Amino acid sequence: MTDLTIFHNPACGTSRNVLGIIRHAGFEPTVVEYLKTPPTKTQLRALLADAGMTVRQLLREKGTPYAELDLANAKWTDDELLDFIGQHPILMNRPLVATPLGTRLCRPSEEVLELLPVGKLSPFTKEDGDIVEDTGARLG
Repeated sequence: MTDLTIFHNPACGTSRNVLGIIRHAGFEPTVVEYLKTPPTKTQLRALLADAGMTVRQLLREKGTPYAELDLANAKWTDDELLDFIGQHPILMNRPLVATPLGTRLCRPSEEVLELLPVGKLSPFTKEDGDIVEDTGARLG
């Protein structure tokens, strides 16, 4: 079994679609409901490094305390922003997926396809009825 992890919010349609695509590919990932079990600062640093992302790129604004915490302010260091994510996990954008091919914030949900260590998949139907066509392109 290949090691796949999804940092998932079951209330998020994009996150549900990504999980569905992973399962459609034949994998049962480790599902981390990050609102219940937030990743540690060390885990987040490693995930961000693997994804080639900054902490600010991981921050979610909509439906979070982003504005009231004044997180757009450049005064906050990465370390402080990671502390805010630890205190308010809803600030972490999702779904973040880690596989042997890499780590990526999978927005839109089709972004997960390049992370899956399998050949080209048959079409997948998202919750809204949109069809996801896999080109077969993978990272690596």
